[in-house]
Amino acid sequence: MNNRPPEPPQRGGDKKDPKTTPPPSPFGNAQRIWLAVGAFVLLLFLLMLANNRGVGGGGDLLTYNELAHYIQQGRVARLITSDNGDVVVHLEGRNQPLRTFKEPLINLREEMYDLGVTEEQWRSIDEISAIPSDNTSSVILNLAIAIVPTLLIVWLLWRMMRSVRVGQDQAMSFGRSRARVNRDVERPQVTFADVAGAEEAKEELKEVVEFLKEPDKFIRLGARVPKGVLMVGPPGTGKTLMARAVAGEAGVPFFSISGSEFVEMFVGVGASRVRDLFDRAKAEAPAIVFVDEIDAVGRHRGAGLGGGHDEREQTLNQILVEMDGFETGTNVIVLASTNRPDILDPALLRPGRFDRKVVMDNPDVKGRLDILKVHAKGKPLAQSVDLEAIAKITPGFSGADLENLINEAAILAARRNLKNIGMSELQEAMERVIMGPERKTRVISEAEKKKIAYHEAGHAILQHVLEYADPVHKITIVPRGRAGGYVMSLPESDSMLKSREEFEDDIVAAMGGRAAEEIVFNQLTTGASSDIQQATRIARAMVTKFGMSELLGPRSYDSSSGNIFLGRELSEMREYSEHYAEEIDNEVRSILQRCYDRAKTILSESREKLDTLADALIEHETLDRSTFEQLMTN
Repeated sequence: MNNRPPEPPQRGGDKKDPKTTPPPSPFGNAQRIWLAVGAFVLLLFLLMLANNRGVGGGGDLLTYNELAHYIQQGRVARLITSDNGDVVVHLEGRNQPLRTFKEPLINLREEMYDLGVTEEQWRSIDEISAIPSDNTSSVILNLAIAIVPTLLIVWLLWRMMRSVRVGQDQAMSFGRSRARVNRDVERPQVTFADVAGAEEAKEELKEVVEFLKEPDKFIRLGARVPKGVLMVGPPGTGKTLMARAVAGEAGVPFFSISGSEFVEMFVGVGASRVRDLFDRAKAEAPAIVFVDEIDAVGRHRGAGLGGGHDEREQTLNQILVEMDGFETGTNVIVLASTNRPDILDPALLRPGRFDRKVVMDNPDVKGRLDILKVHAKGKPLAQSVDLEAIAKITPGFSGADLENLINEAAILAARRNLKNIGMSELQEAMERVIMGPERKTRVISEAEKKKIAYHEAGHAILQHVLEYADPVHKITIVPRGRAGGYVMSLPESDSMLKSREEFEDDIVAAMGGRAAEEIVFNQLTTGASSDIQQATRIARAMVTKFGMSELLGPRSYDSSSGNIFLGRELSEMREYSEHYAEEIDNEVRSILQRCYDRAKTILSESREKLDTLADALIEHETLDRSTFEQLMTN
């Protein structure tokens, strides 16, 4: 159950063309303000410097005695003064003028006479002039000097107060919900027509959408809208995609949030965010609230060590109150998704809160075909592609797996410079999804290659001979992922039930690799480790879960079906004695040994075919189904 990714939401007419939008400025607003202030202060400094230098500039300060001495020597070329008392002295043979005297020119002449300068020497100065000062610029400069620092201080204080206010606003908004709301054109452009492989789930949710669109039709008959719908299923089955489809179909405001976004380190924040979320949804009712991965806050209360009063439980309590408290008739429907319904609190699952549980399991063969068709839209497929055949050989694949399969096939076709996606790309993509990429560059010795070939040949022969085993689809000794080689056996059809005989045949087939190594090489290797784990898991489930042991009878000895919290596990006790625990171990060992002996017997009787198949694998490395069946019939 899955299909193509949703298109990006189309927004209103104020969307700007990225080609005509000017590039962003390299400086932010704050940087631009500081640059302007710095430039103004620099300009003010330059004006003050120019004013201090006076008309024509100014250099070092002269004393009256030094000036009188220069005049007596005839070195003073000219004196320039202004009516504000500035005097600039220019000496012959010196480019830099001397520093200004704050002295009226008439007073300066009298001072020079007192120091021994004669009338003739005074008159010998080439130019003595008086220039009116710019009183207007002086007044503006003085005002700027007085006002600008004050304005800077006021502006800095305003910025500090504003930053404090922003911090307070952020602190006050800490408890606000972070839910995203979609309205009108912002709503995801995904509908039920885009969702494949979950027809029953769509029918359940279509009723919710229909109630939101035509509530009078149900109210007239006394029907009550479901308060909540819980979507349950393994990862990748399209729960979130189905929620997007509901949002696209409903035509009402859609609030979406993840369960983990409620949880914070501060006590009370999660409950506050729940209240804010539902207040926003009630203000725009009818509305839909979607909580993804609700198990992050909806876990069973009182399950942890050190008491059960924690932030997560307060958040859960608030959700319970909002969904079914004293306030009724809010017209807010809650959608939630989880792949762990077994750990949710019972109060959350009762009618009146989550009235409906929509199971979204891995799709059957028809659902897989529909999903493949959806994901194949817009992709160039070769004429030889048979999506129905791909659907049949992908049992157990989720919608996300099928989407990944089509995408991997497209990548492979592009890597091979093909114009179309062929059947070979789809089959190889399926193997990549299951096992991982091939590792053709891995160096394997001839001895190890021979052991791997016999190991995989043992699995394949047992899969072919056993009555209830799945038929062989492909055999290879090319390493892929973490496996040195593998036999791909796929069921002919989907099945819901499995018998004891089918389980035993699966164990026998899993033991084929180890049995072949012992028969041919008379030694055991680590290559069978994953096979032994798989066989042990099946045998223990037969004894403890499914009651398939004649010795122990139809009784469940499985204690792992409860919740997986630390507090519960520590408090749980086995519901059987040590005697029965020993009997379980003995029965599991008995099943495994019986199946292993059976595998050795079959392979010993088929030694000729075992050698033939191993030689073919060493030569060709990979055998398809038709080649394998031909070798088995000869």
